[in-house]
Amino acid sequence: MRLPNYSGLPLTITDQLGRRVAVPFPPQRIVSLVPSQTELLFDLGLGNRVAGITKFCIHPPEARQTATIIGGTKNFDFDKIKALKPDLIIGNKEENYQAGIEELTAHYPVWLSDISTLPQALDMIKRVAFIAGEKERGEDMATEITASFASLTAPQPLIPAAYFIWRKPYMVAASSTFINDMLSRAGFRNVFAGLGRYPEITSEQLRAAAPERILLSSEPYPFGEKHVAELQEICPAAKIQLVDGELFSWYGSRLRLSAAYFNRLLRDNPLRNTAA
Repeated sequence: MRLPNYSGLPLTITDQLGRRVAVPFPPQRIVSLVPSQTELLFDLGLGNRVAGITKFCIHPPEARQTATIIGGTKNFDFDKIKALKPDLIIGNKEENYQAGIEELTAHYPVWLSDISTLPQALDMIKRVAFIAGEKERGEDMATEITASFASLTAPQPLIPAAYFIWRKPYMVAASSTFINDMLSRAGFRNVFAGLGRYPEITSEQLRAAAPERILLSSEPYPFGEKHVAELQEICPAAKIQLVDGELFSWYGSRLRLSAAYFNRLLRDNPLRNTAA
C-alpha cells in the first residue's frame, strides 16, 4: 500500500544521525551515494526515481544505464548533482565524506544512515521505504530479513576469526562495524575486536592472535587464491577462506541473501571438525 501522494508537500523526517530533514513527499529525483542503498531503492521498486548513483553502485546492473554517475562515494561531482535537481539525497555517515555531505546539505535534503548492526540496517530499510512512499514494501523486506537471520544457529563457542579487507598494509574489520556484527551472527568471534574499527595489523599481531579462521573479503580489496599462501605462512594452522564481501558488508536489500550464505559457509566448510 502506498502512502498518499501529497503533491510534493514537504515531509519532515529524522535520519539515523538524529538530523531533521524536510523532503518533498514522495521524492521524485533521488541521488544515492551508497551502493547498498542504491540496490535497496531499486528493490523497493523505485528505480525510475533514482536519478544519480556513484561509480561503485554495481547492483542492479541496469542502474548504471538509467541513472547518472555522480562520482565516487568520497568524491562527488557537484555539478552533475546540481544538474539532476535532486529532491532527496541518501548517504551514509561512514561511506561518504563529511565535507561533501555538508556541501550537499546546504542545497538539498540529505538523509544519512549510520549502521553498525543488523537492527540498524533493518531500521534504515524501513525508514527509506517510508520516505519514498513504499512503507509496506520496506516492512515486508525487513520481516523477510529478520526471519532469515532467526534461522541461523551459530556454533558455541564462536570461532576465533580475522576478517581482512585490505592488503599492503593488512587491514581488518574490527569493533563497532557492521561486518563485526555479521561475523558474530555467522558464527565467528573477531580476534581483533578490541583494536578499533578498521585497524592496520602486522604479521606479528596476526600470528599472536592465532585465529582459527581467516576470511579474505572480495571487497574493497579483491583478495584471490594467490593471497591465501602468504597468510597461510603466517598462520599455518588457520583455515583460510575467500568470502563474498557484499554479503558481510552491504546493509540494504542484499541482506536477504546473507543468512543463507552464512548457512552455506557452515554446511560446506564446517567451522570445526567433528572431533573438535
